[in-house]
Amino acid sequence: MRWRKSFEGLDTLVAERGEALLATAVLLTGSRAAAEDLLQAALERLMRHWNRVRGDKEGYLRRTMYHLAIDQWRSRKRRPEVLASVEPPGRSDGTDALDLRQALVQAVATLPPRQRAVLVLRYWEQMSEAEAAETLGCSIGTVKSTASRGLSRLREVTAAWAVDDAPAWKGAGR
Repeated sequence: MRWRKSFEGLDTLVAERGEALLATAVLLTGSRAAAEDLLQAALERLMRHWNRVRGDKEGYLRRTMYHLAIDQWRSRKRRPEVLASVEPPGRSDGTDALDLRQALVQAVATLPPRQRAVLVLRYWEQMSEAEAAETLGCSIGTVKSTASRGLSRLREVTAAWAVDDAPAWKGAGR
């Protein structure tokens, strides 16, 4: 009973927004297992500072996830990371859209953490450059240049995808 009073609203936040938070974490980390760890660490920090966080608790949690994802990059300088392939969705329906989504998630996973964080904030979370800069604690120019480099790198990675292997109906609208 005491726990419920001290963390009032946490269970609602996790129940209502947990899937969206986990999806963002998967994009930031590149795998579901690492995403679960990232979200867990962010939730632990939120709980430690629960009484001091004023206003938007989800915003605090998301900022914490972005910062933790970027901090992991710094520790990887000392020991390299081996990214596992991103797991397929729980139930595969075999559509081309899911295959494309999976391939894009894998392409995003190849980016450095800061580029990944900026692209997730800008294009997945649909934040403005100013909002992304505020969330990451950097300048708008840094967000712009990092997004530009990240998109350029994604173009390089996806340029190798064979167009000839695409079904005939995909090319009909070109």
